[in-house]
Amino acid sequence: MNSIKFSLLALWLLHPFTRVNSFLARTYSALHVEQQAWLKSSLQSTEVDIAEGTASSGDYTVREQRKEALLSLLRCPSPVSAGDIVRCDPVLVDPNTKKPLYISATSPNLNDRRGVRQSVRLSANSIGGDSESAVYGGRTDTFYDLLNPVDEFRKFGEGEEGTKTVVDVAKLLLLPLVPPPLRTNLDSDYIPMRDLFTSPSVSYAYERGWRQGFAAAGFPGVDEEFSLAQKYFEKSLPTDGTGNVLVDMSCATGLFTRKFAASGRYDRVIGADYSDAMLTEARRRIVESSLGVNGQGDTVKGTSGSTTLDLVRLDVGNIPMATGSVDVLHAGAAMHCWPDLDGGLEEIHRVLKVGGRYFATTFLSNYFRQLQSVTGETTVESRPFQYFEDSDVLKDLVIKAGFDADKVSVEVLGQACAVIRCEK
Repeated sequence: MNSIKFSLLALWLLHPFTRVNSFLARTYSALHVEQQAWLKSSLQSTEVDIAEGTASSGDYTVREQRKEALLSLLRCPSPVSAGDIVRCDPVLVDPNTKKPLYISATSPNLNDRRGVRQSVRLSANSIGGDSESAVYGGRTDTFYDLLNPVDEFRKFGEGEEGTKTVVDVAKLLLLPLVPPPLRTNLDSDYIPMRDLFTSPSVSYAYERGWRQGFAAAGFPGVDEEFSLAQKYFEKSLPTDGTGNVLVDMSCATGLFTRKFAASGRYDRVIGADYSDAMLTEARRRIVESSLGVNGQGDTVKGTSGSTTLDLVRLDVGNIPMATGSVDVLHAGAAMHCWPDLDGGLEEIHRVLKVGGRYFATTFLSNYFRQLQSVTGETTVESRPFQYFEDSDVLKDLVIKAGFDADKVSVEVLGQACAVIRCEK
């Protein structure tokens, strides 16, 4: 059935006559409805099997995985509308409604030595959806921004009337350098652990000595940390030839994102971060690397296969990804920077597939002891980092988020590096 659908879609794109286009579109839609009905029937059958409760735990997991696979196929309605073809993303969703997002171009396709440059629109209302759904934006040569709807955008350095504002630029560049106790006097909305990394000066320094300095806390080094994550993820990846998705959460400048993509072990790698400055630097480093890609959705020819690579701006406390759509999720040196820690971990558990795995590294609080004594912050909103006293605190946090206790481990390396491994 899929081959027939794709043939009709190709004809519809190429044929110049409206009447034929209309006929092909109606035929395509009818086939799509038939396919959706078959998928729903299969899903119901799977739910009955699970509800019977007579299978072993291993069979139960397999059936849950089958159910998630069917749900992923049902996630996107028909991608055809009159006179327009858009792409429904199988993973990304509206962060508030969790409806599938459709991606379409909003500017001409400019192709030069820097690669393809095109503005895009992401919304759940492209085809028969909610006309009041928010619209998000992005560029093929940078990232998709699923943090702020387009109508809330304001061009960098411009005030409400389009004039340059020195205050906006000064806040972005200098506020992270002001001692934490004084920041709230300058900007009441500033949350240090979240906004520190939005400064271009920090994104510039991140791979120029900043990240390498984590070795003092016991971090094993980027190559070893990557190897540990790869080894843990391997058992969660599909062996039946189906696609698999890795998310590099709080990816910063894409240090690990590039490594995961270069491995070729994943069909899709999504680098995600709150900071637009970090994602801009990540894109620059991707373009200048040996990956051979420039823009969103480009294919990396890795050592073990091909990988699609995307960058997305988001809030870990409200991840714009479909439930059960991610195979494995990595968060390197990140959890101590999440203001809504409980919300972030719950969201990670939600987006992982059954059997999916979460691998993270973070600092224990003894590494920040001197900083704590100097700044003296008492609230999450005012302190520069989350403080984890020991491995038990971290284990309790991920169990609270929904992970089973017998599928959680926390290892401490060196003075203050915690390695978290969880399976859903």
